[in-house]
Amino acid sequence: MHLAARRTTVAGRHVLVVEGDIDLATVPRFLDALTALVNDAGGTVAVVDLDAAGAVDDTALGLLLGAAGRSRANGGDIAVVCTEARLRRRLADTGFDRAVNVVTSISAA
Repeated sequence: MHLAARRTTVAGRHVLVVEGDIDLATVPRFLDALTALVNDAGGTVAVVDLDAAGAVDDTALGLLLGAAGRSRANGGDIAVVCTEARLRRRLADTGFDRAVNVVTSISAA
């Protein structure tokens, strides 16, 4: 499976852009990138952009929830960018969007 996790900064926000599938085969790479993002963002809102992600399994959602908790414990937060209708429905159906801010753009985070 292919997964690329690229870090960037947009308008002063730490952003992790995810491309490819986040599944059991790629979870370790995603976790490493997510942990570094939360650590570097400190007490600010970090953004995870899932617009180029393919599959996002339940393990990935759990990692995002854990990252949001760690970030909040340090005075920050996590926002997830997602514009793809199928994934947005999944985030709503699972209740993920009630626990983590899901937005349509980095600037909305």
